[in-house]
Amino acid sequence: MMLRDTFIKQGDWLFRWRSYLPLILVFIVLLGMRQFEYLGDSENYDDIWEVFCLIISLLGIGIRFLTVGFVPKGTSGTNTRCQIADSLNTLGMYSIVRHPLYLGNFVIWFGLSAFFHLWWFSLIVVLIFWLYYERIMIAEEEFLNQKFGESYLQWSAVTPAFIPDLRNWRSPCMAFSFRKAIKNEYKSVFAVIVSFTLLEIIGDLFVEHQLEIDIMWLSIFTTGLTTYIVIRLLKKTTNLLEE
Repeated sequence: MMLRDTFIKQGDWLFRWRSYLPLILVFIVLLGMRQFEYLGDSENYDDIWEVFCLIISLLGIGIRFLTVGFVPKGTSGTNTRCQIADSLNTLGMYSIVRHPLYLGNFVIWFGLSAFFHLWWFSLIVVLIFWLYYERIMIAEEEFLNQKFGESYLQWSAVTPAFIPDLRNWRSPCMAFSFRKAIKNEYKSVFAVIVSFTLLEIIGDLFVEHQLEIDIMWLSIFTTGLTTYIVIRLLKKTTNLLEE
């Protein structure tokens, strides 16, 4: 089997299980925690840094939010079991980068990795992310190439795979759907908040040797949890999030 075919086969498998990437990083997180200390030996400075990292990850959520809100139904990316694409996305975020959802994921993970302010930890996360998602992107592009042929080749020839080119921006034909974006991304927002809150609790445990949670992070977590529950209830019991 050619190396490219191997990557495609691996990518198809990873595509189905890409949501479980965090489990791969648990061991590395524990290694990072063993070297964790407050930035500048100050808990206040460290709190500022943590908020900065959270903002980075929320920027990644924003990329996903903007992407999902403009795409039509039946397109590749947000599904998890197999590749699906009834139409080729070439407008909006897809006009400046071929894989905007994975770009958003990368920014999210980079923000989380920066929490430790350890260069080697961020480097390992970036390398694992690239090895993991590179194969998924190759498999996805092969699927789109087989389905859309010349149209896909023309679009991919002028659209970068991962580093956006803002000069290529082309406005979407459809209106932005806040309902669709919220419906698809509210779990991701809460997952980011939970991840940072856990890192904060475990970090304080390693440094101060006691289990506690800062008022700031308790407030952030409570707000996130309340929002998650409200949106979850709206999704399950009403049609407010339906298009």
